[in-house]
Amino acid sequence: SVQQEQAKVETLPDLNAKILDEDWDDIPPSSALEVISEEEAVQIIAEPLVPIQSSTLRDYVDHSETLEKLVHLGVNLSQVEKRQKAGQLLLTLDFEKDVKKILLFLKDVGVEDNQLGAFLTKNPYILGEDLETLETRVAYLKSKKFGKSEIAQMVSRAPYLLLFSVERLDNRLGFFKNELGLSVKKTKDLVIRLPRLLTGKLEPVKENLQVCEIELGFQRNEIQQIVYKTPKILTASKKRLKQTFDYLHNIMGIPHHMLTRFPQV
Repeated sequence: SVQQEQAKVETLPDLNAKILDEDWDDIPPSSALEVISEEEAVQIIAEPLVPIQSSTLRDYVDHSETLEKLVHLGVNLSQVEKRQKAGQLLLTLDFEKDVKKILLFLKDVGVEDNQLGAFLTKNPYILGEDLETLETRVAYLKSKKFGKSEIAQMVSRAPYLLLFSVERLDNRLGFFKNELGLSVKKTKDLVIRLPRLLTGKLEPVKENLQVCEIELGFQRNEIQQIVYKTPKILTASKKRLKQTFDYLHNIMGIPHHMLTRFPQV
């Protein structure tokens, strides 16, 4: 009858019954076929299965397969929820439909199993990206003759890398090649060793190049050699650059050409 069919629809699935049974020890779980009154059905359906409001993702783990499996992978939810809108994103994703294919993609790219947790803690947003778009970005890197192991290294060390469009990646590679006067091979080598050059802001990089030339007195060809040997100089604080140079050059008397040969100091 229609009433019996309605009763079946309004009966909780086994999973929900189990959750409710944990909350109400004195009430046995409902059978999937048990006919209950309309009033009882409304009461059960109205019972919230997840916290309506919570400041922490931990409260949702028991109610979300996605969060549960991400925790199992080693994702630190307390760090994820500090990232803007990351928590809301994860709560909207279905593990089988949305997350699994991205995990398989990352493994195929070369992110190791034991790195996935740390990777997704730093960049949970990749789970919401379109798979085809991500594959296009990897294909671009391959077209620029980056090898599989090199791409794996870059993606693992700069988790945000694959969030950037092909146009942005292309512009970045062009910037470092032209600004530093490097060959294609040396430009590739530079960003393989410090892939966050492709994802970080350019302003600090431009400022450090100016500091090296104008304030520290290095020639353009010397700056090229220094940066290629020690890429981190591009992202170091200006204050530290100046202090280190002042000590080595002005106090210890080490000339520019020696600092160019051994910039690691």
